[in-house]
This record gives sequence, C-alpha cells and structure tokens, in this order.
Amino acid sequence: MGALSAFILLAAVSANPSVEHAKPHTNPVTKPALVEVPKGPNGLTLYNANGDAVAKCDKKDDAFGNCKMEPGYTLDDLMNAWVHAYEDLAK
Repeated sequence: MGALSAFILLAAVSANPSVEHAKPHTNPVTKPALVEVPKGPNGLTLYNANGDAVAKCDKKDDAFGNCKMEPGYTLDDLMNAWVHAYEDLAK
C-alpha cells in the first residue's frame, strides 16, 4: 500500500502545471545579431562645464573641423570646451 501511495504522489507532483519543464531552444539563428555596423555621429557638439553648447563641428573622414561657435561665445570658450571634451574622454 505504501508503494502505491508513493506512486500516486509522484504522479500528482509530476502532473502539476506549476512545475516548468526545461525545453531546448529549437529556433535556429538564421542571421547574425549585427547585420550592419552602426554609423558614428556626423558631427560633434562641444559643451562647456555648465552643459551649454559652445560649438558644432562637422566630421570629415576621421577628423572634426569647420567648427561654428554658437552666438555669445568666444574663442576662449571654444578652447575650454575642447579641454572639457578631452577630460571627459579621459574618465
């Protein structure tokens, strides 16, 4: 009788829908995760320590140039924004 009770208890536990059974992953990957490499930014915006935009620069090949300062900023502000950007890269 004890063996029959154990068998019924085992059958009841294995039929419990709250128990999740491991299923193998059957969907094959048909294409790689990265189909194309994302493009980098087309320009650079330089900010000062306060977070204000000081200048916007265009990107040509791997260099930035043709920076246009926002109204009300001086060349010193632009140079300080470059230093600020360099310090942020070093962090």
